[in-house]
Formats: sequence, C-alpha cells, structure tokens
Amino acid sequence: MARVAEAAGVSKNTVSLALRNSPRISAETRLRVERAAARLGYQRNAAVSCLMAEMRRSGSGGFSATLALLNANEDREAFRVHPTVPRYVAGARRRAAELGYGCDEFWLHDPEVSGKRLASILRARGIRGALVVGLLSSNRLPERMRVLWDEIPAVVTGVRPRGPGLSFAGADQFSLALRAYEEAWALGYRRPGLVLDPVIDALIDGRFTAGYLIGERRWRGDSDPIPPFHRIVEARQDRRCFQEWLEATRPDVVFTLYHEVERWVSELGIRVPADLGLIQYEWREQRGYWAGMDQRNDLVGEAAVDLLVSMIHHGQEGIPDRVIATQVTSEWVMGRTVRRQAVRKKAGSRENQR
Repeated sequence: MARVAEAAGVSKNTVSLALRNSPRISAETRLRVERAAARLGYQRNAAVSCLMAEMRRSGSGGFSATLALLNANEDREAFRVHPTVPRYVAGARRRAAELGYGCDEFWLHDPEVSGKRLASILRARGIRGALVVGLLSSNRLPERMRVLWDEIPAVVTGVRPRGPGLSFAGADQFSLALRAYEEAWALGYRRPGLVLDPVIDALIDGRFTAGYLIGERRWRGDSDPIPPFHRIVEARQDRRCFQEWLEATRPDVVFTLYHEVERWVSELGIRVPADLGLIQYEWREQRGYWAGMDQRNDLVGEAAVDLLVSMIHHGQEGIPDRVIATQVTSEWVMGRTVRRQAVRKKAGSRENQR
C-alpha cells in the first residue's frame, strides 16, 4: 500500500479509502490510485484489512468489532416492545456475537441526530456496517439519512427497501402463503379466504396475495374465486363490511396477519374452529394456540448479519449496483384455530399442543 501511495502521490489512508470506493475521496483521486495499484499489481485482501483495522482500533491483538443496529421503526422502543421487531434483533445479536461482533443501537427517527451526525458517530466508534431493523410501515428510509448508505455497507431486515435500494434479508412470503394454502387444503378446507391490509401487501410487493392466488388456482381451479378482504382499517371501526364479505364469500378458513380477526368473528357469533378456521401468516409465541406459519424472524436477523459481515470483509461500501436478497423459509405450526382432520405428517412441520 505504501508503494501505491507513493506512486499516486497520496497518503496510505487515501489509498485505503480510494480502494474501498469511499465517497470521501474524489473521483479523480480514486482513478489515480486505481491506476497506480494496477501498474504495481496490488490486490487488497479485504478480510485481512478489516481484521487489522479493528485490531488497531481496539489497541490489542484480539479481534473486536461493532455493528450498528439501526431502528427504522417510528417507535423508539420497537426493539423491545414491538410484536415482531424484537425477534429480528435477537437473531441478529446472536449471530453477531458468534462472529465476534458487538452491536450498538441507534434510532433513525431521532429528531436530534442528523444523517451527517450519525455517520460521524459511527466513524468515531469504528463501526463498519449497519443492520436496519423495523422498517414496517414503508419501504423507504429517511432521506436525511442518505449519507449513511454512501459511507458504510448496510442490510435491511424484513422488507425490500425502495429508497435507497439496499440488500436485504426477509421471510419468503410467497412460498409462505402457498404453503399455508397447502396445509389448509390438507386439513379438508375447500374455501380459503384472505384478510389482509393492502398497505402491508404492497410493502412486500404483493407476495402474500400472489401465493394465495396461486394456491387458489392450483387447488380450486377457476371455480368461484374468493376475492381477498382488504378493508382492515374500515373493519376496525365498523364490523359490518367484514360481515358482508363473510356472508358473500362464505370462506371455511381465513388466512390473516391479525389476531383481532378472532375477536371479530366471535362478536358475529362465529365459532373457531367449528364454524371457521383461522390461520396466521405470522405465527407468534404470544398466541401459540393459533395455527399458522412461523416466519422464523430470528433466522432472518441471523441471515442479515451474515450478509452484512460478508460485505464488510469484501470491502463493499455505498449503495450497491445489484441488490442481494436472502430469503428464509417458514415453518407450519398446527394449532387450535383449525380443525384436526386429514392431518398429514410432513418434513419441516411441527405440532403445537398448547
């Protein structure tokens, strides 16, 4: 690196930043460094460089590094109190610890911390990568934080971000919805319906609805299609629209993300599962008696860390030219909200006796 710096007429630190495509280095200087490195046959070992940098920061011979856990949820306490987010965080922390990384938490919506200020904090702490967790109401990150994505590699958990386009890890919602349909059919249900907020489905590019509709086509053919119920917000204020949908479509089982649907049908005098089955697209231990699909969001958190650490070790920085997506398959969980008939034992399934 010293020879490259001498040939390019810059410092070794400038060479290091230029070869990592840091936005802090001008395009002209970066090109001069790259040409000097090519002439000298220099090849950077990203893994070794990362290790040495962390050793210098820690002041010891041991490897110690830190990742940023960026809370993208509007709730500052989402890492602890949200029904979904903590499981991502637990998996991410577990995997980070296994790989020798600690985690520092930051809230992206903190009104007192700008993107420039947060980037400065991360640099001062020697943080080389960021994991974005809790992006659930939108697939766009705060514009004022854009400087972060130009400086360090970042991976988003749960959803595919559209602004900016970062790599991400999440559940495979399409195969999840299709598997749920398959399990319902195996239990003897013949008129599955879908109850889903269109905002949530749009956030994941319609993959829940796509899996459901493919299930409709595969098992029910073209006979009497059942339109999904999307008026979730309205139904929370007035159950009549939900009741009208039930009476018009006559489903015998419902796929949903919302445990409150159990209360809705109870208020209408409908018994679960005797009159109507309920299947949760995101099964949670808090209501373990439900049947549904366990998205294994802890494994999503682990997968996101694996992807991020790989990016760090390969010296990647800035918004990627090509987004990498890691998808985690879900598991079927049998529960008391569906009838127990024609149950098949399948690899990857697990019986919940609670």
